[in-house]
Amino acid sequence: MLIDGYDTLLLDLDGVVYLGNQAVPGAPEALEEARSSGVRLAYVTNNASRTPAAIAAHLRRLGVPATAADVVSSAQAAARLVSERVPPGSNVLVVGGSGLRLAVRDRGLRPVSTAMDAPVAVVQGFAPGISYGLLAEGALAVRQGALFVASNGDDTMPTDRGELPGNGSMVRVIATATGVQPLYAGKPDPPLHRESMIRTGARRPLVVGDRLDTDIEGAVNAGVDGLVVLTGVATPLDLLTAGPRHRPTYLSEDLSALLQPYPEVRGGACGGWRARWVDGLLRLEGDGTRIDGLRAACDAAWAAAGEGRAEEDTVKQVLDRVA
Repeated sequence: MLIDGYDTLLLDLDGVVYLGNQAVPGAPEALEEARSSGVRLAYVTNNASRTPAAIAAHLRRLGVPATAADVVSSAQAAARLVSERVPPGSNVLVVGGSGLRLAVRDRGLRPVSTAMDAPVAVVQGFAPGISYGLLAEGALAVRQGALFVASNGDDTMPTDRGELPGNGSMVRVIATATGVQPLYAGKPDPPLHRESMIRTGARRPLVVGDRLDTDIEGAVNAGVDGLVVLTGVATPLDLLTAGPRHRPTYLSEDLSALLQPYPEVRGGACGGWRARWVDGLLRLEGDGTRIDGLRAACDAAWAAAGEGRAEEDTVKQVLDRVA
C-alpha cells in the first residue's frame, strides 16, 4: 500500500477529508482503514477559526476517527510563533475566532480585543464573523509597533458552495492599512509543519492535501513526501503546469489511493498510458484509468519543464483525456 513506510499522515481537512458539512465520499472509510493498519492520523489545517475539540467533533460526526489531540491547527502554530518572540503573559490582540484565542491562551499569553490594551503582538486568523471594528483595532496595534502574525495566507478556501475568501484575503486589510506584512505560521511556511512534528512525534510523515501552493509546497519546504488529491482545489491543469515547489510525490483521485499500491511512473509512462512530446505539444496515448493518464502526463511535463513550468498551451490538449 502507498502508506507502507510512513508512520504518520499529516492530512489537510478542507477539500481532502470534507467539503463544508459533507465528508468527501470514501474519506471516512479510507482513514479508518489507514488507522487500523497502524498509521497515525493527524489533521493539519490552515483554518484557525475553531478549537481542536470542535474540529474533532465535526470529524466524528462525519464518521472520521479523530480526537482533539489529533488536530494540529495554524492557530497553534501562530500562537507558538508569537510566544517565542514575546514575554510570557503578554497581551496579544486576537483578530480571529475562538480557536485562535484558545491557542494564544494555551501558550501562556493574554488574548485581548483592543489596541488600548497595548498588545505586543497582533495575531490574525480566519473567522466567519470577523468585523471591521476588530480589523481596525488590529491595524491600530500594528501601527503602534505590535508584532504582526497571521495564521495563514490562503486567499480562498473550498466549501460545498465553491471557493470563498480565505484568511489571506482578510490579512491584506491590515497589511494594506499599515504597510506591514505579517509573519505567516500556516502552510506552506515552516511553523505549521514544525508544530505538526512536535505534536505527533512523526519520523516518516506523508503530507496529504488538495492545494499545490500550501500543502505540497509546505511538504517540499519541509523535505517530506506529499500526496495531492483531486477532491478540492487542485486541477489536472494545475498539476501539468506545476513548478518544482508545487510537484507532489504522488497524485490520486482521493484518499482511497492510500490503501492501494502506487503504480510505477517512469519516462512518461504509467499503467496503459504513455505521454510524449510531438512538435512542442504534449500528447497522451494508450488507455486506462484517468488518474494513471494524468500521472503519465505530469511525469512527461515536469521532466520537460525542469526547473521551470510547462506552458498551458503546450499541455492542455491532453485534458480531455485526464480531466
